Amino acid sequence: MIRILLAEDDAAIVRSLTAYLENEGFAVASAESENSAVEKLNSEPVDLALLDISLRSGSGFAVCEAAKQRGVPVIFLTASGEENSVVKGLDMGADDYITKPFRPRELLSRIKSVLRRRMGADTEIRFVNGVTVDLERGTVLRDGADVRLSALEFRLLMQFLNNRGKLLTRQKLLEDIWDIAGDFVNDNTLTVYMKRLREKLGDDQKEPTIIKTVRGLGYRMD
Repeated sequence: MIRILLAEDDAAIVRSLTAYLENEGFAVASAESENSAVEKLNSEPVDLALLDISLRSGSGFAVCEAAKQRGVPVIFLTASGEENSVVKGLDMGADDYITKPFRPRELLSRIKSVLRRRMGADTEIRFVNGVTVDLERGTVLRDGADVRLSALEFRLLMQFLNNRGKLLTRQKLLEDIWDIAGDFVNDNTLTVYMKRLREKLGDDQKEPTIIKTVRGLGYRMD
């Protein structure tokens, strides 16, 4: 499931946006200050940040800087007439912005566009041995039931989906996960996450058919 950090000090906007995005299949964590937003970036998996420029305490620009250091894409929520602020945000590396008041469906479209560019995904629904992966919504179903993957597990699955038929060595997976997540993942951690991902996908650990083990080399999804 895609996890979104919403840094916004307007409680009404937080309530309405959280309800809307969760209904669309996203997980949302909110913060009303710079410090709390940065703390969430440091302590929780975040796939995209929605940042108000003017927070109750601090600035969305500081949160943007922290997000970019972790490789997290950013969309700014700006008030009308903040052209200079928009330019500053884009110069800092923000991926997009949207001006308040905005329509939720327009924001949703921008979120999906940024995630597609960042994750290299398309809008296809893919089927793998009874598992359905909706790349646009970031959801996974197993025999029709929701499969709740962590952000890193989903990223692992995306690596295999985007490289079907190709051998992925453990070193390649470690490098790619590091690049995408910005978190330290060692060889033992990869083993744990591979085990969890297979379990959640219903893949037989001894004779896996979804993510196959190529002895001494790595893994492959056909």
